[in-house]
Amino acid sequence: MKNWNKINYAIVVVVLIAVTASFLGGFYFNQYIWQKKYDSAQESLSGVDLLLLGDVIRELKNSFVDSDKINSEKMTYGLIAGAVKSLDDPYTVFFDPQETIAFKDDIAGSFSGVGIQVGSKDGQLRVIAPIKGTPAERAGILPGDLILQVNKESIADMPVDDVIRKIKGDKGTKVELTISRDSKIKDIEIVRDIIKVPTIDVEIKEQAGKKIAVLSIYHFSEDLYADFKKEIPRLTTMDGIILDLRNNPGGLVNQTREVISWFLKKDAIIYTEQDKFQNKKSILSSGYGGLENVPMVILVNEGSASASEIMAGALRDNKGIMIIGKTTYGKGTVQKVVDFAGGSSVKVTIAKWFTPSGIRIQDTGIKPDIEVTITESDYEKDKDPQFDKALEEIKKLIK
Repeated sequence: MKNWNKINYAIVVVVLIAVTASFLGGFYFNQYIWQKKYDSAQESLSGVDLLLLGDVIRELKNSFVDSDKINSEKMTYGLIAGAVKSLDDPYTVFFDPQETIAFKDDIAGSFSGVGIQVGSKDGQLRVIAPIKGTPAERAGILPGDLILQVNKESIADMPVDDVIRKIKGDKGTKVELTISRDSKIKDIEIVRDIIKVPTIDVEIKEQAGKKIAVLSIYHFSEDLYADFKKEIPRLTTMDGIILDLRNNPGGLVNQTREVISWFLKKDAIIYTEQDKFQNKKSILSSGYGGLENVPMVILVNEGSASASEIMAGALRDNKGIMIIGKTTYGKGTVQKVVDFAGGSSVKVTIAKWFTPSGIRIQDTGIKPDIEVTITESDYEKDKDPQFDKALEEIKKLIK
């Protein structure tokens, strides 16, 4: 019996030692992980005056008269948003959890608002493009319009995403935009609606026994390539194509690569990315090639931006395809979205785009081979001299 007790005692001692070792191991491992996180945070915050930051927050908490308005979570998000804003890049933005949801809804192609794409250029907020078939387009908003006020409130120095939130709203509600166009100021009232961003439209025109497809790409959303593939059987039977990228504000670049690969040879350069270290990487065509030999001209305007500028530049540089219209917007940077715990996220600019021939798209845009202007009078009379010129030029190529 004594031997049995000794054995039991030994077992208990071993178990206690194992448990203690496991606990201590876990404790020190946890300490190690937190130390690594702390060291990483310290390295990231190198150069940031944390003492000043702490002093300011302490003073706010101790002195601010409306203490019930102090919200640590909102304060944290505000601090982060301020740090991001200090980079002075309109495309690098921090989103709190609610803003993250709204941003991802926009990318998916459906949201409630008026249907305009806006951007900051030369220190002013301007319309990149109204989205086809939306309240903004019906109300007469045009590419290049400068937005001065929202509901009579000045938006000077207001972050772009704050302005967007003011313009958005529930279906059926109204918003008034004060815009400047050709140095004239006017107020435009718009009734908000659910905005479903269209992808493409194909219209066939018969000209002297020839079939010409007008391929309008409105937005490079996640549904574009699936919609485009449905049109390929028709497009391959065409004698010519007018590719209309006007008022296309861009979208997902991977969708651009898939679509343009039907027009280019395999391994043709679509665009080149350059990162912060000046490293360059060329994005190449997959070379599906089914539409490679169909004659084409391209339409662009001030509302053509980002992915649509990549497409126009790549087709001209690789194949000499004629571009007609106005110089494009000049949005040529790459962003990635990083999600964080708690539902917040940051959209950060990580690279710049160049066309295959080396033209920097950012702030430069794509200049047309033939410049054609549409006046406000043309809009009012439903005239489209840019399209008329494109039709004239594609007929020459077909002959």
